[in-house]
Amino acid sequence: MIQVPVYNQKAEKVGEIELKEELFGVERRPDLFYTCVVMHLANGRQGTHSTKRRSEVNRSGRKVWPQKGTGHARQGDRKATHWVGGGRPFGPKPRDYSYKIPKKMRRLAIRSALSTKLKENNLIILDKIELPQPKTKELVNILNNFGLADSKVLIGVPTKDENLKKAAMNLERVKTMIASVLNVYDLLKYDYLILTVDAIPVLEEAFLK
Repeated sequence: MIQVPVYNQKAEKVGEIELKEELFGVERRPDLFYTCVVMHLANGRQGTHSTKRRSEVNRSGRKVWPQKGTGHARQGDRKATHWVGGGRPFGPKPRDYSYKIPKKMRRLAIRSALSTKLKENNLIILDKIELPQPKTKELVNILNNFGLADSKVLIGVPTKDENLKKAAMNLERVKTMIASVLNVYDLLKYDYLILTVDAIPVLEEAFLK
């Protein structure tokens, strides 16, 4: 087990928590990070790009000039790919770029990313996050208490918290996520990870199977 301090919203130490080494003591795996990030970006592509083939171009099918007797090379119609305004020979068409990697590989990568955050002292455990109202100012005060006002922060909570979500919407550098859907891309993108004590069992249930 790994002993980690627990803080309240005022950045005061209020206790300690034991974290499982299987979740927070895994070696760094840049190879898995790369694989997961590429998959994440590929799955986010819309794939709506489209160009017109020769048969789809709206131009006349009339032969440009007679086959013989002009001194020019023989030509068909102006839909041909070498004419300006003609079709694209090998242009993109709508397609699905998404794919999946094995669950075990993805979960290992997430455990490795969580472990990296802990080893680099970029993981903060809070006893709870309570915002009576969905006000950005209250969330900013919490971040200021930890000196994270200018840092990119990812906040993991056990369940959906509307007040926290709305408070973070106006902060470009802050993102909130349910702990069970954390991904490698966001764990690497944000400098600091804040987890509540209640989010730890959710992580264990999601990524230690």
